[in-house]
Amino acid sequence: MTHLQIAADADMWQQVQVGRPLPFNIRDADRTLLLATGQLITSEAQLQALRDRGALTDSASARARVDEARPEQLPELWAECMDGVAAALRASEQAHFRAALDDAAEPVLALIERDPDLAIFQVLRQNPDDNVRYGVTHSVHASITTHLVAQRLRWSPGQTLTAFKAALTMNIAMVELQGRLATQVSALTPLQRATIREHPMRGVEMLQAAGIADRDWLDGVAQHHEAPDGSGYPLRLRDIGEIASLLRRVDIYTAKLSGRSTRGALAANQAGREIFMQDPTDPMNNALVKEFGIYPPGCCVRLASGETGIVVKRGPSANTPIVASLRDASGRTLAEPVRRDSSRPGFQVVDTLLEQDLHIRISPEKLVMLACA
Repeated sequence: MTHLQIAADADMWQQVQVGRPLPFNIRDADRTLLLATGQLITSEAQLQALRDRGALTDSASARARVDEARPEQLPELWAECMDGVAAALRASEQAHFRAALDDAAEPVLALIERDPDLAIFQVLRQNPDDNVRYGVTHSVHASITTHLVAQRLRWSPGQTLTAFKAALTMNIAMVELQGRLATQVSALTPLQRATIREHPMRGVEMLQAAGIADRDWLDGVAQHHEAPDGSGYPLRLRDIGEIASLLRRVDIYTAKLSGRSTRGALAANQAGREIFMQDPTDPMNNALVKEFGIYPPGCCVRLASGETGIVVKRGPSANTPIVASLRDASGRTLAEPVRRDSSRPGFQVVDTLLEQDLHIRISPEKLVMLACA
């Protein structure tokens, strides 16, 4: 059983609150169960005692929580996953890193498998106030995309899992820098340029130090910025592994969907078009665009009816998603979102919108329930 030493990182303890059911099992250093999922911590003194003794949590309970959760609970579980990945990546130079990474990866995989549309929704619907943690969110978004595209390419389960973990860790050597760059408006400094150029090989060194010896995983991280024409970095390779080739495409695509202080996010259909047009005959480009569709979940759209809303689920074809309509044709906010099937006459998608054009916030729980309706 893998474990994450939650006493070592405040992010995990933020999920534990006095008087609320525990989201995971808590064990002592000998793996003896101290408190089970769903039990309550009754006092601050009890909570502090657990922290002081170095309590552990196991990932099996995290997968079970995903499997047993009601649909409206899934957005909160995604938020918890981000905290778990943040804790794991910050533990990259600590002895328990490999276990922490496995624990953080397990619920992410479970959530992707439980609801792939909601997983894509995470990639599209990004919180601009969370740019400081961009390195973490980008790692999760890249791993989501990699997993789904690898499955569409019919890779084996083993290769798909390796690609997923390579995506989660490909930028491990510059996670903090990515957060700073997301809010930085000045030009890169020489030190920042050097860190960016060196991060693939530095990431490999960090993974090897943690005991990771999977050659495909390590090569994926080392080569994810290389290009077939030799123009990539750090080694200007031309012979690039299959996993690294997918990671390079995913890295570019998910970055296009993310805004920065210096530029806004691209609309999903535009980002997909740009990836596709790089090489329309490339199987990986085709698989990525087909997996996400023209209007992926999380994309803001205008319908032929004049209504505007957010895509919540992929439809039977790339251009016929299920949409949560949020405003009527006159621009008035609807009292409750309305489910629209864009394959029906009168409700076809006619345009994409930027999030700021919609000028409305809606609880993700309501959108999930519409998608499941």
